[in-house]
Amino acid sequence: VQLQACGGGSVQAGGSPRLSCAASGRTLSSSVLGWFRRAPGKNNDFVALISWGAGHTILADSVKGRFTISRDKAENTMYLQMNSLKPEDTAVYYCAKGRYRSKGSEDYDTWGMGTLVTVSS
Repeated sequence: VQLQACGGGSVQAGGSPRLSCAASGRTLSSSVLGWFRRAPGKNNDFVALISWGAGHTILADSVKGRFTISRDKAENTMYLQMNSLKPEDTAVYYCAKGRYRSKGSEDYDTWGMGTLVTVSS
């Protein structure tokens, strides 16, 4: 499986961009897809995940109520709708594939290139 994230850019605080992660290659039926982010000088932080088959989701406390994760099986694409963005959301956002509903980046074996989201106040 290959993953390609897009949709980042520069937005003002309060903005609502949507990130996409397109998957190609093998089936995702038993997979979990997740979003992580890395702010400048920091480690990867878990943002959200979704089980591809059942659509179960988990979101980080820091984004609950503001971000929504979803997937379109027909398009083989996962989305992260980000609302009410804050400057502290500035980071490179990565999508990744794993086998378990885990918040740990070590449990994901395939990663996309990342897309930068910069939030200005």
